[in-house]
Amino acid sequence: MTISDKRLKELENIPDSAIDTSDIPELDNNFWENAQMVKPITKKAISIRIDDDILDWFKSQGKNYQTLINTVLRSYVNHQQK
Repeated sequence: MTISDKRLKELENIPDSAIDTSDIPELDNNFWENAQMVKPITKKAISIRIDDDILDWFKSQGKNYQTLINTVLRSYVNHQQK
């Protein structure tokens, strides 16, 4: 999901006192007992040769096509590791 710069600035200017947090549940002991630290995965810039039609299809999915390619590759790897 993308947010326009204009909307992002509007959100940044809302004072904390004006934000309704009543629908956010409190974090109880059960949450903290089951919480796990998730470290971000770093990415490397590479050069890769991909068939024209494959690249065209991914690009047609939107501007985050490189992230989509990474997601598809991660899904494949996860499946192969099972």
